[in-house]
Amino acid sequence: MRARIEHDIVFLHREDVPEYKKGGSVVRNSYFWALRSIAAQSYRQRDWEYEAEVWLALQRMLLSFTESGYLGLRETQLEFPAEADIPAVLKPIATWE
Repeated sequence: MRARIEHDIVFLHREDVPEYKKGGSVVRNSYFWALRSIAAQSYRQRDWEYEAEVWLALQRMLLSFTESGYLGLRETQLEFPAEADIPAVLKPIATWE
């Protein structure tokens, strides 16, 4: 998922966050609700926002869904711009574009 950090807020690109689909995959819908539950902002047509105080929870959640094997790495890994400084807490689940 494309990500960026501004003013200690992680923004996930709106096109990369999971979608809730009625009658869809239980894993994908659970992933949607888990990510949404800790987001500071999660509007449909805007980037989702995560404040620094939930970054550890975000890291653990993404690692858990990655290890489950049900979702692809591109769906559970944060991709930051090449020049970005990735905070230590997010490094286990992050890479550069």
